Amino acid sequence: MSLPLAAAILSALAVLSAGQDITPLTISQIDYFSPYTYYASTAFCDPAKVLAWNCGANCQENPAFHPVASGGDGDAVQYWYVGYDSILDTVIVAHQGTNTSNLLPILTDVDIMHVPLAPDTEKFPGLDQSIKVHAGFRDAQARASADVLAAVQSALSTYGSTSVTVVGHSLGAAISLMDSVYLPLHLPSGTTVKTIVFGLPRVGNQAFADYVDANLHLIHINNKEDPIPTLPPMILGYVHPSGEVHIEDSGVWMACPGQDNPSTECIVGDVPTFFQWNEADHDGPYNGVTIGCHS
Repeated sequence: MSLPLAAAILSALAVLSAGQDITPLTISQIDYFSPYTYYASTAFCDPAKVLAWNCGANCQENPAFHPVASGGDGDAVQYWYVGYDSILDTVIVAHQGTNTSNLLPILTDVDIMHVPLAPDTEKFPGLDQSIKVHAGFRDAQARASADVLAAVQSALSTYGSTSVTVVGHSLGAAISLMDSVYLPLHLPSGTTVKTIVFGLPRVGNQAFADYVDANLHLIHINNKEDPIPTLPPMILGYVHPSGEVHIEDSGVWMACPGQDNPSTECIVGDVPTFFQWNEADHDGPYNGVTIGCHS
């Protein structure tokens, strides 16, 4: 896809987030996301295979990728990788998610704590202490943040790019969203960062959602009756930023303006209680792509 068309898609979705009507995406707009879906899926593969770009079908779908670094153990630290796509002309940052059965207990615990995103002012300089996030998500992002930043800086320098795209699914989507707050604070002026994530849980409070809306370029795509994007519940003070795209049962992709749009064409209205949950929807398919390492 050409860069002008890509820019037009993101621009159109940004306008929708500013308060326009819910609108279906065109086929070309949906297809735009496919490379990033495969990149998010690749994050579930062994880091050594990713670094060699020899991870099977996922790697084959993005043949113009040049890996720079990878890491994580899939346990204490989620898998991650960084590299450069010469067709998209962007540095890719991706984080591994986790399976639904492991994530649901964390997101439904009534003792879920909000904690300041920026207790370390060197890591998040200038962020207000009112910006709070899920404690587990913050800790997961922190474990690899220094290594990810170093890899992104190296990739930008090596390939002369000024663009970074951060992707992820599930827990990886939450980590990637916080990376998207963290990275611009430490990258050269003029670097653009956009975020495309799938099956994103709510990450933080109203102040966090407002900061994301004001400072990031975020698209978060959710699938049918996936329960994860409805959690943690809003009653506990968690809020989704703008930028939602909801895949309906019919397969139509709807751009949903605003934060936690209550329409039945968007995830909040489509999945109002746990009676509508379908855990099988969490991994997709997203335009034919089911998330996971496909060797």
